[in-house]
Amino acid sequence: MGLYRRYLLPRLIQCACGSPAVERQRQKVVPQAQGEVLEIGFGSGLNLPHYRREQVTTLWALEPSAEMRALAAERVAASGLDLRWLDLPGEAVPLPDHSVDCVVMTYTLCTIADAAAALAQVRRVLRPGGRLLFCEHGAAPDAAVRRWQERLDGLWSRLAGGCHLDREMAPLIASAGFRFDDLQSRYLPMTPRFAGYNTWGCARVG
Repeated sequence: MGLYRRYLLPRLIQCACGSPAVERQRQKVVPQAQGEVLEIGFGSGLNLPHYRREQVTTLWALEPSAEMRALAAERVAASGLDLRWLDLPGEAVPLPDHSVDCVVMTYTLCTIADAAAALAQVRRVLRPGGRLLFCEHGAAPDAAVRRWQERLDGLWSRLAGGCHLDREMAPLIASAGFRFDDLQSRYLPMTPRFAGYNTWGCARVG
């Protein structure tokens, strides 16, 4: 699995997370980012085209994978943003308390091993009134789809770099002490239903 995870998996993730349906989801949340912004799970930079340069003073990009950073290089160069890399896991954000105005997480909470700890870090680094902008896939509301998610989760996680199909995203975020300014969900078109139930919106510390 070493060569698979190092060379093939980053490209498969980039392909899956760059589908037209997923790109439309990114467009719903990323342009809202303002000020000092932290993106957790920056990946290959698929969110970069959706940031508004005039609104973002600094973009802190947390991405521990050297392969993902390499895939992001051209997008970073073309972005025109003041981008600064962070390379520790999402559970341990190397920024001071109350240091950012906005945190962006897209298709990230499904993969972080300790999602609750990561959200606690998000709370810690956000300034008072700061926002968490998120778009995630996770547990479906339909029992039949949910059963398939539970059956497939173990294999899917091994093949997809630790991604889980059956995390309940809204309750997970709420349990970390956030309140929702906006919360929406739907199945994405042209996407397998077991991997296509999306939850997105904006939350603040409650």
